[in-house]
Amino acid sequence: MEKKKFYITTPIYYPSDKLHIGHTYCTVATDAMARYKRLTGCDVMFLTGTDEHGQKIEDKAREAGVTPKEFVDRIVDGPQGVRDLWKLMNISNDRFIRTTDDYHVAAVQKIFKRMHDNGDIYKGTYKGKYCKPCESFWTESQLVDGKCPDCGREVQDAEEEAYFFRLSKYADKVRDLLENTDFLQPRSRVNEMVKNFIDPGLEDLCVSRTSFTWGIPVDFDPGHVVYVWVDALFNYTTALGFLNDKYDDYDHYWPADYHFVGKEIVRFHSIIWPAMLMSMGMPLPKHVFGHGWLLLDGGKMSKSKGNVVDPYILAEKFGVDALRFFLMRTFPFGSDGNFSNELLIQTINTDLANDLGNLVSRTTAMAGKYFGGTLPAGCGATDTEKRLADALNADGANGVAVGGDAGDPRRFDLDLVLKAAALRRIYEQQMESCAPHNALAEVFKVIQRANKYIDETAPWALAKDMEANGARLAHVLYNLLEATRVCGILLSPFMPDSMEKLFAQIGAPAEARTWDSAAVWGSLPETVSVTKGENLFPRIDMDKAIAELEAAAEAAKKAALPAIEVEPQLEEKVDFDTFCKSDFRAVKVKACEAVKKSAKLLKFTLDDGTGVDRQILSGIHAWYEPETLVGKTLIAIVNLPPRKMMGLESNGMLISAVHTEKGQEALHLIMVDDAIPAGAKLC
Repeated sequence: MEKKKFYITTPIYYPSDKLHIGHTYCTVATDAMARYKRLTGCDVMFLTGTDEHGQKIEDKAREAGVTPKEFVDRIVDGPQGVRDLWKLMNISNDRFIRTTDDYHVAAVQKIFKRMHDNGDIYKGTYKGKYCKPCESFWTESQLVDGKCPDCGREVQDAEEEAYFFRLSKYADKVRDLLENTDFLQPRSRVNEMVKNFIDPGLEDLCVSRTSFTWGIPVDFDPGHVVYVWVDALFNYTTALGFLNDKYDDYDHYWPADYHFVGKEIVRFHSIIWPAMLMSMGMPLPKHVFGHGWLLLDGGKMSKSKGNVVDPYILAEKFGVDALRFFLMRTFPFGSDGNFSNELLIQTINTDLANDLGNLVSRTTAMAGKYFGGTLPAGCGATDTEKRLADALNADGANGVAVGGDAGDPRRFDLDLVLKAAALRRIYEQQMESCAPHNALAEVFKVIQRANKYIDETAPWALAKDMEANGARLAHVLYNLLEATRVCGILLSPFMPDSMEKLFAQIGAPAEARTWDSAAVWGSLPETVSVTKGENLFPRIDMDKAIAELEAAAEAAKKAALPAIEVEPQLEEKVDFDTFCKSDFRAVKVKACEAVKKSAKLLKFTLDDGTGVDRQILSGIHAWYEPETLVGKTLIAIVNLPPRKMMGLESNGMLISAVHTEKGQEALHLIMVDDAIPAGAKLC
């Protein structure tokens, strides 16, 4: 039987700077869905990549003194770049596209020409507001308090010759798509798009620029480059081989099953993208899912705002799987969520260390202590347990209750089986609804039930009389291992490496790690060999970890700063006569001491050549100890009006050179040859 095809994408990320935890959130969610679909037996194509053109990249490259291609190469392929981050986070993408790839460039040129030739792209003049960070054009009425409605930053006036896409032509079709299908999810996003963009009236979209050059050239009109969103959106098709010979699986995988995107770009994916596909006569993607933001201190994380969290630091400190789990477990996928290091640590300690970690550790330890690590034959699932599990999965039964004598311990067995056997069906419903947080919640209900089962059955008490209770004890441990196995299978899309370790510890063979086996109670061999291995998720000391994270974040921030920064030169010109009014003189330091009650000020007694000592105060104690300056020849401006500092009079100013090193101010007093006499004028 042919496998069911499933095509899923992340947005392609804009490499104007290193990616942060918000980008990681989206990519991990997409990866978890792709792994889940592979687990169920689907033929999966998972695409991610980078969107590398646009004015912002051109400006950033100019500031860095490199070409735009060199700039994006550093961020995408350089150390701790995009590819390195996805490798670190164990992202299982099948394909990675860069919009600077030759095959994509050539395909976009063909696409632009086709839409032009069919009359949907025409030349005009753009005049309006432009947000450079968002690469978005806005009308005056769309601005919020005069600023970009997406990011809240300043916009600039823009006027230039441009090509336009007839977006207005497709307004009714797009409205119908949004309102009458499940194309856009969650449903709340539909209301936002219709109310904010469709109802006010869709205006034709500017799709070329002439004010910069870093983009795909319009090959039939030199001087124009393709606007970034046309370039970017068609990546989902060119990466499959549409209008290029790089790949040949467009017909196999398109249309996409899901585009996972952040809510800030839902407009482009749910309005502009389908309209362009309609223009091209191409099938539409089945679904666009607009997930929420990770908020930091109540605000959206943003590279340009500098309020970002580095996933490298978190992964190094807590482990990749723990970080992946936290992102999917904690935040409802369609809503915003408040990120904090404290919440991360709390989630790891509660769910992974206490619940899952303790379950695995206690069960494998007891199997080793009481049975030497190998359970005896005959301890596996009973016929009653198997029939209950089969009935649940065959009928999708809900609300099944376990009866029986309150004194019969087997009721605990059946209750655990009931919950574990029904888990795959419930989990599947949540995953198919793009609710990974709910799917994980259901798994942990079973894990918590299994931990309760340990307390209910008290294996340590049974072990006191192995002759009478040995068979019962073995069955209890088998049930615990089996529940752990089922949970491990369903956790594997989220924590793939950790679940491989878990399966090794509980002795689950390959055939007992499959999607099908998750619905069959008793798939674990009876005589399974169990190994108490390393603690999968050690408990974290909150205070210590927070302090270490803060130190690591500060160190990373400092390391990212330029080695040397100097203030830009002033553009305002000073005429020669004005400059000559400043009297620069060589001065000799006769004495120097710290000013009492001041951490910054040094008091200098200076020989300025007049025969009368001059007193100058200078805030340089952070860089110099007073005794080291005695006898030095310095430069001072001596015709400044006196001023009081800490109750002391300062007559002039010593000349220093200042710059910044790795974010720290550095200062050097200007010292000259001691052969220069006191009072010598500098000119």
